Amino acid sequence: MRTEPRPTRLDRIFARLDREPQRPVLDVPRMTRHRVVLFGATLAFYLTIVLAVVTTSWLVRLDWQAMLFRPYQQWPEIHAFLDYWVVLGQRGPTAVMVAAWLGWRCWRQHTLRPLLAFGAALLLLNVTVGAVKYGLGRSGPHYATEVGSNEMWHWFQAGSDIFPSGHTANAVVTWGILAYLASTPGARRWLSALSAVLSLSVGLTTVYLGTHWLSDVLLGWAAGLLVLLALPWLEPTIATAEAWLFTQRDRLRDRLRDRRGGAVPVPEPALLSPAPAAEEEPVPVREIVPPTAVRTSRASALLAPGPHTARSERIPVTPAGSRRPPHPDRLARGTAAPAARPLTGG
Repeated sequence: MRTEPRPTRLDRIFARLDREPQRPVLDVPRMTRHRVVLFGATLAFYLTIVLAVVTTSWLVRLDWQAMLFRPYQQWPEIHAFLDYWVVLGQRGPTAVMVAAWLGWRCWRQHTLRPLLAFGAALLLLNVTVGAVKYGLGRSGPHYATEVGSNEMWHWFQAGSDIFPSGHTANAVVTWGILAYLASTPGARRWLSALSAVLSLSVGLTTVYLGTHWLSDVLLGWAAGLLVLLALPWLEPTIATAEAWLFTQRDRLRDRLRDRRGGAVPVPEPALLSPAPAAEEEPVPVREIVPPTAVRTSRASALLAPGPHTARSERIPVTPAGSRRPPHPDRLARGTAAPAARPLTGG
């Protein structure tokens, strides 16, 4: 009886992924004219903030005024709450939460685009923001050395990588990717507004705690928005990566099935052409041998060498004597038994 092998956990995962033969058609944002205009305006705002800080303009004086105001001393009752609220801008916890949600969407929609778009956005954010941070080398409020200075070009000083604000830029990208991947225009608008308010609140929380200048927050908000606006340019690369990953998945599935002795494809039957007619050969005539002769020859081949007699010619021989073993109290045949001895009382 042939039994089918029990499916493993990996087989069940592949079966779940193959449940939908056609992946759903998703609304992929394109780089429209409106988006290009918004990208150009955000880039101009970004460069304006950088120029204003480098030239020590009124924006730097505003930074110092906010820093010397010390909001954490003015409203100490909300300090404990904002210590937790600022976590919404940290890359580690927020990336885990958003990746879990997008992973569930990938599972339900049978596509890898949400996770790939999120990974591309984080990669672009790290490259662009990190390059500006270490290139400008601006020190934070806790490491300021001269009142009224822009605290730039301190490459080898501790805390000189705070411009732009990483918390703010990460909050814009992490929560804004949910709006970017929304399936309906209404959900996209609501999520865009929510992510904007959330990212600005996280940035202002860093100003309250004294870890960032106000200009850091403005530049971080613009840096995160530029990443989200540039994502449609990366959509062809994301689609190519998704197709490659699905191809590798199919190859791995086929390899595992072949290794476990899966079904082997049956080749199609080949069409055979008729063989050319050959000349008829004469059939040899076999000599008919009676079965008694065959039996005799086979029996004689199994007998030992020497003269043999037939069963009917053999004379039965009766063995002499008795076949019973000797016994001291046993009498021979034809002799009388001795008289019984009388019993005597004692």
